[in-house]
Amino acid sequence: MWTDNQRVEPGGERPDGARRRATIHDVARLAGVSRQTVSRAVNDKGEIDPGTKERVLEAARLLDYRPSRFARGLVQKGAVTAGLVIPDLRNPFFPEVAAGVLEAAEQRGWQVVVWDSRIDEARERQALDVLSHQADAVVGYFKDSDDVLTRHLGGVPLVLLERGPQQTRFAAVGIDAFAGVEQGIAHLVEAGHRRIGMLDGERGPGARKQAFLEQVRRHGLPVDDSWVVLCPEHSVAGGEAGMERLLEARPEITAVFGFNDLIAVGAMRTARRRGRRVPDDLAVLGFDGLSLGELVDPALTTVHIDKRQLGRLAVEQVARLCAGEEPLGGADAWVTPELVVRESA
Repeated sequence: MWTDNQRVEPGGERPDGARRRATIHDVARLAGVSRQTVSRAVNDKGEIDPGTKERVLEAARLLDYRPSRFARGLVQKGAVTAGLVIPDLRNPFFPEVAAGVLEAAEQRGWQVVVWDSRIDEARERQALDVLSHQADAVVGYFKDSDDVLTRHLGGVPLVLLERGPQQTRFAAVGIDAFAGVEQGIAHLVEAGHRRIGMLDGERGPGARKQAFLEQVRRHGLPVDDSWVVLCPEHSVAGGEAGMERLLEARPEITAVFGFNDLIAVGAMRTARRRGRRVPDDLAVLGFDGLSLGELVDPALTTVHIDKRQLGRLAVEQVARLCAGEEPLGGADAWVTPELVVRESA
């Protein structure tokens, strides 16, 4: 796995074998000209020496540089349209992310087309097929590998949401799940809990599950696969079903960490139905920081994510890519959650 501080030469390979997309700056360096000269040459605009133009175009060919529709729009002063792919607009988390994208795009005078993929990988690929012809750049949630995304992308700039920049060769904005879970589990341990379960929402080794397992082990707490239950969906109903299974497998738990706030609310409903008082008999911790957490009784303790900041950072990444600049990396491309303590834990 390559890290953000590992630099890659223009058109070269990352340590994971993936090729980095060439930028206008790479072409300018190879041709020995300014970025403005590259822009004029590839867009056939303005006065430019024929020899210089030929040298620029040859550099672009060698680097497989393909100017985006966005970049051409900058030269031609046309309107910019960004595509936004969201997995589930029924989940209140994602409209808040979308709001951050829309606000930042509006400030730049951009238009945004929103596509709900309905947690369907085929619809995600369909979104890329359509938006690569209609939009100048795409931001969104995608489950496919980089190679699959590239085949459907059509060369437009892409920014992935909730993938760490070191997890993809595309630009990305990640959520520091480890930092958030660390705060949440430490809070439960400080409150005296030694038997903590988790209601997971991802198949396989998701970041939140990995962080949970690492933290409970770091505190010397018992844990194995029976302490983690996969919920059937990211919803209150999914949390209710998952909590039923977790209480059957581990009736001794005194605290539970939900993959998201909806699942955590479902856990509270099942606990109440099973005669367990929250937080007296069972502490419940969520993750996401949805506003509904303040409305349930008891109010939900949660790991809060600034969802609008996630959207704003994604727009910043798009703007950098399409201006031929390096995308944000390291801590600048991550949103760090913060623990919000309420009555449930």
